[in-house]
Amino acid sequence: MTTTPAAEKASLPSAELQGRWWTWAATEPEASNPVADTDGSACGRNQPEDVWFLAGTFGGQVKRACEVPNGRPIAVPVINLVGDDQDCAAFMEGAQGTVVLDGKPVEPDTYAGDSITVEGTQGNPVTQQGGRFTTTGCGLWAQLPSLAPGAHSLKIRGRSGDFSIGVDYALTVSASSN
Repeated sequence: MTTTPAAEKASLPSAELQGRWWTWAATEPEASNPVADTDGSACGRNQPEDVWFLAGTFGGQVKRACEVPNGRPIAVPVINLVGDDQDCAAFMEGAQGTVVLDGKPVEPDTYAGDSITVEGTQGNPVTQQGGRFTTTGCGLWAQLPSLAPGAHSLKIRGRSGDFSIGVDYALTVSASSN
């Protein structure tokens, strides 16, 4: 098995990546939340201009189709959590996951616990918390360089304890930059 070398990956520092991703996921109500999305229709909601975030699930497996602008690196949690230091330590003890891009394994990065700042919308299904707050973020993450235009397959599987997720993404990268 070959994996994507770290030098070929996009690279946001772990605390920045996690804070930005959790903020992205916590700004949408359940009806349009990318984590609750069952088909990919919420994939493009509130995307930043320098990276394209993808989401796992609240548990279970889904298949999503998503259009990604050309030239955007991709960041996605394989399995992740926000809580306190003890929550993260327990979660990471059993965390495991795989990422397969176009049939080739990609080694996820391990973030054992970073202090992060999150800004959420009240009642969102991700953090349940509104406003700006500081918490600890941890998990296994994949950061991918921008993909060539065309169709790509991304399969994510993650588990910690009794919690598991699986997402099969059919990604289409546009031919021109958006």
